Amino acid sequence: MRKLDQPIVLITGANKGIGFEIAKQLAARGNQVLLGARSRESGEKAVAELAEVDLDVSFVPIDLNDERSITEAADYIGVEFGRLDILINNAGITDPDDAPPGNVSLQAVRRIFETNLFGTLNVTQAMLPLLRKSDRPQIINQSSGLGSIELNNDPEWEFAQFKLFGYCASKAAMNMMTVQLAATLADDNIIVNSIDPGFTATDLNNHRGRQTIPEGAAAAISQALDTKRTRNGEYFSANESLPW
Repeated sequence: MRKLDQPIVLITGANKGIGFEIAKQLAARGNQVLLGARSRESGEKAVAELAEVDLDVSFVPIDLNDERSITEAADYIGVEFGRLDILINNAGITDPDDAPPGNVSLQAVRRIFETNLFGTLNVTQAMLPLLRKSDRPQIINQSSGLGSIELNNDPEWEFAQFKLFGYCASKAAMNMMTVQLAATLADDNIIVNSIDPGFTATDLNNHRGRQTIPEGAAAAISQALDTKRTRNGEYFSANESLPW
């Protein structure tokens, strides 16, 4: 059942982990959630799992490395819903060959950037016409504390030892995208923020994180549900604002 009177939310990479938790909680609060995933099998399985707890979520095939799938997703949303209220750019990858810049594999850096930056930018551009049709549009970019240049430059920072150039640089670039989108989309009333989920136990870090998945999803969910729209062009976690 289409809930066109409720916010329409697209979440990329939502078949598992933090993205799945965001989809689950936003659907439980009445939002029309579009669960994006590159694998039809995993996406449909995630939707079926949510249906078992009476949550109506739609699967949207979208692969950040496949421009055609991005275009088709935008076309589908336009036909079925006519607009998009919230885009949550959640999909992202790491790479086992990521390392400090002095010896990192260039191929690894390219692979990371293809998804985390270029793919995210492609999705965002494709969804902008739909966001412009919303009365209260916003973009939530799932960044990372590892994308903060200031924190990376602090040897006393608790994560200072993580010199993963590809991942850190891709999230720093995403933060730049957030800042520039927030400025250039101001006339369209589109809110744009970067969010750090925190060190959360997911597949992305082989479940080494110290936060639970609901804790990692908290900041994005809170921002998506914020009807006051008080933050724009900012970078924050569930607990604090972060330095760029």
